[in-house]
Amino acid sequence: MPVVPFPDPQSSKDSSARDVSDSWFDDDEAGGKMSFLEHLDELRKRIIRALLSLCVGVAIAAFFIDEIYAFIMTPLRAMLRPGETMIYTYPTEAFMLYIRIALIAGLFIAAPLIFWQVWLFVAPALYAKERRYAIPFVVLSSIGVLAGAAFSHYVAFPLMWKFFASFSNDLVSFMPRIEDSFSLYMRMLLGMAAVFQMPALVFFLARMGVVSARWMIRHFKYAVLVIFVIAAVITPSSDYASQMIVAFPMIGLYILSIAIAWLFGAKKTRAEMAI
Repeated sequence: MPVVPFPDPQSSKDSSARDVSDSWFDDDEAGGKMSFLEHLDELRKRIIRALLSLCVGVAIAAFFIDEIYAFIMTPLRAMLRPGETMIYTYPTEAFMLYIRIALIAGLFIAAPLIFWQVWLFVAPALYAKERRYAIPFVVLSSIGVLAGAAFSHYVAFPLMWKFFASFSNDLVSFMPRIEDSFSLYMRMLLGMAAVFQMPALVFFLARMGVVSARWMIRHFKYAVLVIFVIAAVITPSSDYASQMIVAFPMIGLYILSIAIAWLFGAKKTRAEMAI
């Protein structure tokens, strides 16, 4: 009697659960199919690799910590009046400031690798032609992080810091704690780095056909409202001048994103079909 071979279930499981990165540039239009447990395992792997990238970035930042510390704190100290200085009141405050600076600097150094791990986690849900946007996504996201950090360090935060220091006079001296000062600096830095991701996000969504330039123009007034709400959250004070410093660049980024959606968007998007 002939023996009928049965397929090995383990081999079929391995073939269905293969790493989607092996088939990124295949012509298969179907996205990767993974079970719930496989998604959890993939998430764990990407988180571990992102944390390892962060550790490498922190190690590099720790090697140059004195230069990074001076790069951040010297401009703030220079804006104070003669005789005024920055202080710390807890024994561990200055030491912890070095640790926090190393962590933030390491995060920015490792940003391209972290974005790459984010893309690798999202890739299984995409079609093969959509996976080709990996390099533009990582490059634009990394540029957005650096541009946002540069804008915060050289423009937004110095103007805000100068505004706060302007209330110092012969009766009241401005001697800020380094912990409070760096907390404001870090809040502005991370907020602007996130805001400057708008062009990269719009590029990705436009190529997938989720948004279009026409749709973004029609919702411009709502976008401006959301932008001012975000600016109010990012800025540490409630004065309108500080909010304008943050809101105007965000409006400019939104207009730039409209141009990106018009240049790189799909011919007919799902957003347009829904209107």
